[in-house]
Amino acid sequence: MNNLLYQIHRPSASAFTHSGKFHADDVFSAALLLYLNPEIMITRGNRVPEDFDGIVFDIGRGQYDHHQKDSRIRENGIPYAAFGLLWEELGADILGEELAQKFDESFVQPLDNNDNTGEKNELATLIGNFNPTWDAEGSNDEAFFQAVSVAGMILENKFERFRGNERADKRVEEIYAHHEQAVHDREKHRDDARILILPEFVPCQKFLSETEIAFVIFPSNRGGYCIQPQKKEYSMNYKCSFPVEWLGLENEELAAVTGLKSAGFCHKGGFLMTTGELADAVQACHISMEQFHEKPVIVNLGGTEEADELLGQLPGLSSAKVVHFGFSELPELEIHGIYGEVALEKQEWKSLIKEQIRKILKYKPEAVFVGENLFAAYPIVHSLRKKHIPVLTLVQKDGKKLIMRIPSGS
Repeated sequence: MNNLLYQIHRPSASAFTHSGKFHADDVFSAALLLYLNPEIMITRGNRVPEDFDGIVFDIGRGQYDHHQKDSRIRENGIPYAAFGLLWEELGADILGEELAQKFDESFVQPLDNNDNTGEKNELATLIGNFNPTWDAEGSNDEAFFQAVSVAGMILENKFERFRGNERADKRVEEIYAHHEQAVHDREKHRDDARILILPEFVPCQKFLSETEIAFVIFPSNRGGYCIQPQKKEYSMNYKCSFPVEWLGLENEELAAVTGLKSAGFCHKGGFLMTTGELADAVQACHISMEQFHEKPVIVNLGGTEEADELLGQLPGLSSAKVVHFGFSELPELEIHGIYGEVALEKQEWKSLIKEQIRKILKYKPEAVFVGENLFAAYPIVHSLRKKHIPVLTLVQKDGKKLIMRIPSGS
């Protein structure tokens, strides 16, 4: 047990943090300590008492503070805040080394970055909204511990989610390995090899995106079976989709158009279908694969024909159709000498970008290549990345032109 854990679990354990306005950093730090020891006494104040014998965080310029000039920064450039400094020592004991690192990257780092840089973070904003209004009287300690209580529920839920995902990954690997062995032993038809039947529902999209599996079938908790098409890796598109004529139909209508007696429902979004019998579920997959002939598309946004030649050499996309899409005309500007600003109101600007994204997504692109014109491209690239749609651009390395994918994420 490390020294910090010892301090957390010792009898009459105590901790101290700053008073006044609170943020997600100190709130989640307190929630983390309480998760490990619900009996720990957390006190707030403007100055750390000289005789205080406990854990001090987010104040005092100590080991778990980050306001000093030489505060630590991660190798990836994200600065630590108190939450990250505490998680660095405690995370492995809660989730294990590997999951603790993933949790730091996906959950802790965005909050640390928000606290250090002010970069917008929705969860940090929600926690900050627990602060009393500017003209409220009295101490805000009660509001702080209300926020800590909510943060504690979020932490517990996230921890269980991470553990559940790890269990799911292991279970899917086992099922997929058995499926692959069965395919090898029985020399299944290729279409059968692309259908994975799960004995129970297991989250599997991320794992299966890297495989040839096009559909998964699993028992529905409402009876019968569910069918889910699987997306391609780094894509919003499915490896195979249900026929468009099936979408939005149910019961007798769906049974008539599919020829499957137990067909129950096909979501209009195409991400789920149900049948009463397993054989019908398998047959629905076969029919879909037989009728699916969609050609991949790459949208070339403001790029040249030279870029088309390079796009045609992308692995797995050599047969893709390249669609040219131009930037919208420059919106009305307010010009002051050589400086200009968009004259549109914020909502008008957002609506303009949203409409451009809608037009691009109508093509269901596997990726969007962005040429020059940074002003017009930036808001579109930002929106596409948040939707996890691959965005490509042209770079040069060692005199050679390369197509590079910009990492997705908000």
